[in-house]
Amino acid sequence: MSERLEDIAAAMVADGKGILAADESSGTIKKRFDAINVESTADSRRDYRELLFRSTEAMKKHISGVILYDETIRQKAADGTPLVDLIKGAGSIPGIKVDAGAKPLAGFPGDTITEGLDGLRERLAEYYELGARFAKWRAVIDIDTAKGVPSATSIGSNTHALARYAALCQEAGIVPIVEPEVLMDGAHDIDTCYDVTKATLTKLYLELFAMKVKLEGTILKPNMVIAGKKSGKKNSPEEVAEKTIRLFRETVPAAVPGIAFLSGGQSDEEATANLNAINAIGPHPWKLTFSYGRALQAAPQKAWSGKAENVPAAQAAFAHRARMNGLAALGQWQQSLENA
Repeated sequence: MSERLEDIAAAMVADGKGILAADESSGTIKKRFDAINVESTADSRRDYRELLFRSTEAMKKHISGVILYDETIRQKAADGTPLVDLIKGAGSIPGIKVDAGAKPLAGFPGDTITEGLDGLRERLAEYYELGARFAKWRAVIDIDTAKGVPSATSIGSNTHALARYAALCQEAGIVPIVEPEVLMDGAHDIDTCYDVTKATLTKLYLELFAMKVKLEGTILKPNMVIAGKKSGKKNSPEEVAEKTIRLFRETVPAAVPGIAFLSGGQSDEEATANLNAINAIGPHPWKLTFSYGRALQAAPQKAWSGKAENVPAAQAAFAHRARMNGLAALGQWQQSLENA
């Protein structure tokens, strides 16, 4: 495996492959486990993630990289193999979530700022030694037009932090996934999402240029352009695709090798259908793939439900979702394949 940033980034968006976001914090994975009546312990979290990483069908064919949480990158499988080695053995690239989460932005009610820059240089050096070759930092941009959220200060602060993080990653030989997530939780329509995402991405690339970040060695992890969940509006995959691509052509430089979408609360099939529609209207200057957490894991989690005898069923469910999204990343998915 080449250690050039550009080569790692290119491998992360290889044809028909995408990124598994398995970097849920301890609090988030507890919520997921509560839903399937499984106690969240270091061992249960390890067992669950191990079953994903040992899903050879999914990992080898459709997963290019795995975003890990600090606990997971240090864990060993039940047989003593480091989980990082399972990922590498499947031909996938280990990555790491490095931000410390979003906190309220002082003076700006409703806005947040992602923390975690202090000590990041030293942490990146350690993660590199542990095997990570890419990292992830998530900025959270909420939309509440009635309250003036997001503010220009929020967009500016978050994109500046993303750029500083990205520069530190590249210094450490690690590819930064730059994730400015405009949330789809609000009551806004698709055009408001377009405008806020445009303002965010425009500012993001100005900040990345200012920090001398090499765009060829980065991956963008954005939201799709979509109406908020509370709006009561359901956009067709074609509309989501048309607006998302129009926006990216206005804001994302062609030097960026790939864009790996977050699912952002879309259902499994919705995330797949929208990604497929986006790729179906190509060609595009960048690879367009997925970096899904819940949209890849909801089905296997439910199938597993904490029972060892359910591992094959959970792996089959994971392989199916990974394959569906792999096809969508090529614009070759069809609804009929979901039931095949």
